[in-house]
Amino acid sequence: MSETIGFPDPGLDLSDGFKPHTSHWGVFSARLKEDGLEVRPYAADPDPNGIIDNFPTALRHQARIAQPAIRRGWLERGAGPDDRRGRDEFVSVSWETALDLLAGELARVRDTIGPGAVFGGSYGWSSAGRFHHAQSQVHRFLNIALGGYVRSVNTYSSGASSVLLPQILSGYEDITKRNVTWEQIAAETDIVLAFGGMALKNSMVAGGSISKHVERGAMAAARRRGCEFVLVSPLRDDLPAEAGAEWMTALPGTDTALMIGIVHSLVSAGLHDQAFLDRYTEGWPVFLRYLTGEADGRPKDAEWAAAICGVSADTIRGLARRLAGRRSLITVSHSLQRAEHGEQPVWMGLVLAAALGQIGLPGGGYAYSLGAIGYYGRRVNAVPGPTLGQGRNGVADFIPVARIADMLLKPGTPYRYNGETRTYPDIRLVYWAGGNPFHHHQDLNRLRKAFAKLDTLVVHELAWTATARHADIVLPCTMTLEREDIGYSTNDPLMVAMHRIAEPFGLARDDYEIFADLAERLGAREPFTEGRTARQWLMHLYEPTRKALAAQGLAAPSFEEFWASGSLVVPQHLDDGGSLRRFREEPIERPLPTPSGRIEIFSSKIAGHGDADCPGHPVWLQKTDVPSASSPFFLIANQPVTRLHSQLDFGGHSAGAKHRGREVARMNPRDAGARGIADGDIIRLFNARGSCLAAVHVTDGIAQGIVQLPTGAWYDPVDPEEENPLCVHGNPNVLTRDIGTSSFAQGCTGQITTVEVERFKGNLPPIRAFDPV
Repeated sequence: MSETIGFPDPGLDLSDGFKPHTSHWGVFSARLKEDGLEVRPYAADPDPNGIIDNFPTALRHQARIAQPAIRRGWLERGAGPDDRRGRDEFVSVSWETALDLLAGELARVRDTIGPGAVFGGSYGWSSAGRFHHAQSQVHRFLNIALGGYVRSVNTYSSGASSVLLPQILSGYEDITKRNVTWEQIAAETDIVLAFGGMALKNSMVAGGSISKHVERGAMAAARRRGCEFVLVSPLRDDLPAEAGAEWMTALPGTDTALMIGIVHSLVSAGLHDQAFLDRYTEGWPVFLRYLTGEADGRPKDAEWAAAICGVSADTIRGLARRLAGRRSLITVSHSLQRAEHGEQPVWMGLVLAAALGQIGLPGGGYAYSLGAIGYYGRRVNAVPGPTLGQGRNGVADFIPVARIADMLLKPGTPYRYNGETRTYPDIRLVYWAGGNPFHHHQDLNRLRKAFAKLDTLVVHELAWTATARHADIVLPCTMTLEREDIGYSTNDPLMVAMHRIAEPFGLARDDYEIFADLAERLGAREPFTEGRTARQWLMHLYEPTRKALAAQGLAAPSFEEFWASGSLVVPQHLDDGGSLRRFREEPIERPLPTPSGRIEIFSSKIAGHGDADCPGHPVWLQKTDVPSASSPFFLIANQPVTRLHSQLDFGGHSAGAKHRGREVARMNPRDAGARGIADGDIIRLFNARGSCLAAVHVTDGIAQGIVQLPTGAWYDPVDPEEENPLCVHGNPNVLTRDIGTSSFAQGCTGQITTVEVERFKGNLPPIRAFDPV
């Protein structure tokens, strides 16, 4: 059963020459005038995202790439390892020359080594449009023209949880997209305990298009009804003011211990839901032996937890009492599992929710990563959207996405992943289209060394990011505003006809056009294009949606009608709580897709892997990165407010939030005062891996002992000839540690590290990250 719910659609305002478009941070319309680009948000959005204001200055910025370019060393000496990547000059060439050289190199690797020597990187959000989605385009090209490629699995955002959750609870998308909704929280929830929070800066963006930002309003409505919000985070703004949250600061990385202490308090007071545990879970008695200390002689009580996490034992016991017997919701953010042993808080949060017995009830139970992205906590569309087929990958090999530097530095080396011992492939060519590893990867000085090992690095990019500057062949691609597409998300009812707003910058071309001409040189144009132009592909990809609407007896406009109107509202399923609701109602008839068919508090399968850093049930494990004399501060490297990751960092909205051109870090007044640091100063953050400069904002909205510096400032080394150059712009990933969460999931650990901080007293180096090359 489906219907469109609560979505009065005034349509996009296309008066005065405005055209419809959309992005990961919101639907909008735009027009190009003599004095520049003008954008305005979708009128029905109750809380528009200001990131769309990055577009006007970004469209024709000097950082845009105007024509194809080849690194001089590669052009003169040919393919091969080269430590000059990232510091060599580029030679501008014609499209014909660039594509001929690239096709020859692709053919060489394919025919002499094999497609298993090609890595299709392309990790990134790219366009909200479903056809010009760079990952889909490059993977389709590599599959059809080369016969395949080594791929990556999982994401930097959810590397640990996406491997763990399907084995202990349910499919990852089922838990995130078909579970607790914001509507339920507003209407049903009594108390939300949010580990890591639900920051609006995260939920303001989505993997596809997003038309309405509802999170702020839902939390405000829940609070008015009497719902309590408790935030466990070092950052007060990890919940918005509208939630009226009680702010609790635990030491970073110790949430698992705090959760264990709460569960012990529930059990000690007889407040846990034993009937739920008996009926719906697997392995509670095994975990209970760990909890009570029967297994190791140390009860994991509130005092034990307090000594680790810094929250008082009385507060821990009080939290247990407040949660018990109410419609309680436990949320765990992505940030908790982007750290060493990141599997543990995800699993332990589930155990806490199970002990409270609320899983599967509307607005209750467990909501992993709610608030982490815009389409979580919403209803699901009842018709298919446009999807570009990627063909068949003839190469079976893959790596966990955050292990790219390991792969390039240690080919042939064995490693553990998801219970298997695998071997890193020997990669000679990396093809990157969409994404910027010098944003999302850790220990960037190590990544520089890894890229130096390649024969060839190919990058499609619209601007001179650090990744483009490390490439051998750089092909300029269009910005979303410079092409036509269809914007769509599976959890948003507004499909958008993305009209072209502006002509391409310089000689930039669509990825599809680039790949079509490359495929022709490799004898594969027809199977790649299927004889269609880009507009014909849009018509083809729209057709399944039209047919599905017609099959439901709903208005099914033709493509031409859809394109002229600018948008289409599609039906959504009635909320049913997904697999967890069905499991709660009928645990025998509708089991979970876990080995036991139940919630796995103890997993025999995971225990059987024998990996000490991820045993068969959640435990507290001490982290490698803890404050020391040389690095006394925790560094929180979280997502930025004024851009999506590093996208359009040179845009006006992003640039306007910087100070003296630098990214802004935050410190507690006591920490800043102890080091003679004042608000607005430039500081140097450093540890054994690297150093960077940032401006500082001194605020009591951050816990003592913490420095927070968002990711996404483009990597800008002051002297790239040095072994570990200073990044003058404020990229925290020169500081973060490049290790996996565990040998089980091998996820990213970029959220937390340790650093020293000092006031910068030298001559301030200029920012060159956005200079043309």
